[in-house]
Amino acid sequence: MPQHANRIRVGQQGRLVIPASVRKALHLKAGDTLNVAIDSGRIVLESQNEAWERLQQRFAAVKGKISMVDELIAERRAEAAREEAEMRKYLK
Repeated sequence: MPQHANRIRVGQQGRLVIPASVRKALHLKAGDTLNVAIDSGRIVLESQNEAWERLQQRFAAVKGKISMVDELIAERRAEAAREEAEMRKYLK
């Protein structure tokens, strides 16, 4: 059961008013930005800070072990070496 269950109506232009109790519980202030997603027929609102923290936790195990930049550079260098080797075959 959700912690804060409220009924709200969709207003003109599709606007929703988030109840004060929900805003207070989530520490939302005027001007805060929320991400909106549809998940199995549900509307999910999430603060950008929460989304960022969730992503950091999801990839925490990867942190420090793999550098995507270093991996990409290594792949590009290997590809360049293969291309150079192919060119040398044709120039001989």
